[in-house]
Amino acid sequence: MDEYDVIIIGSGPAGLTAALYSGRQHLKTLVIEKALAGGMGSMVPHMENYPGFDEISGKQLIELMKIQTLKYAEIQDREEVKKIENDPENEYMIIHTSKDIYKARAVILATGSRHRELGAPGEGQFLGRGVAYCATCDGPLFIDRKVLVAGGGNSAAQQAVYLDDIGVLVAMIHRRDNLRAENYLQALLKEREIPIIWNSTIEEIKGDVTVQSVLINNRVTGEQKDLPIDGVFIAVGEIPSNQLALDLGVELDKQGYINVDKSQRTNISRIYAAGDITDGVNQWVVACSEGAIAALSAYNDLQIKK
Repeated sequence: MDEYDVIIIGSGPAGLTAALYSGRQHLKTLVIEKALAGGMGSMVPHMENYPGFDEISGKQLIELMKIQTLKYAEIQDREEVKKIENDPENEYMIIHTSKDIYKARAVILATGSRHRELGAPGEGQFLGRGVAYCATCDGPLFIDRKVLVAGGGNSAAQQAVYLDDIGVLVAMIHRRDNLRAENYLQALLKEREIPIIWNSTIEEIKGDVTVQSVLINNRVTGEQKDLPIDGVFIAVGEIPSNQLALDLGVELDKQGYINVDKSQRTNISRIYAAGDITDGVNQWVVACSEGAIAALSAYNDLQIKK
């Protein structure tokens, strides 16, 4: 059974930054990721507010971070953590994965969040056949075709702008009469004349083999109509990936996010949390900051324990 000082679960911006800081403190560090490095961060098509870059995609930035982190820590992709055994009297925690068992003196939960589903009939039926959650992944399949982006936050606006960039005939649909997206994104939508269907929801996604139309409901007038469409990109928020935290007895808030103190410590000794799994501002730079703080807190606590 391999032993580590710190094991980090999740390899998004928070997890990779935590690994970088942990490894540079000469702590033996492992990152475990159930999918591929980057998590939802890899799906960000364009960023113009990450320090040092006028513009960069999430995929590009993750790759740069991964290369840097590998100098100081190990990364295991496609390995899912199934269970963590925590014994307060024991020096080590036991991490059971889909491939192996590890021991760690400290654990940082950087499990992030997952896409919130729209909940409309047809969403699951047409997933991968016209329904998508990632514009950078699936957008090129819809060039010169009509799609709707459902949502009103930063993610929805970013996806719409990206789809417009690559030649997709894109419109947005939002359940309210104003967007939550940052002002500069709203300005981009207006500049590109991307249509927005206000005060409306998707009631059903229809089709045969692939998506062919959506049933739209106007929440103000009650009018419903079928809109011919080739695809639907859903960006209506995220749900915290908190099952490991729940199993451990880590304290959560009412929305299911992990409660942490200013040093990213949870209510359980030597278990920390960082990134979108904690409630706060879901921005890349914030996740990196929390990852660094969590790693330094783990280092300080392990030094004290010695």
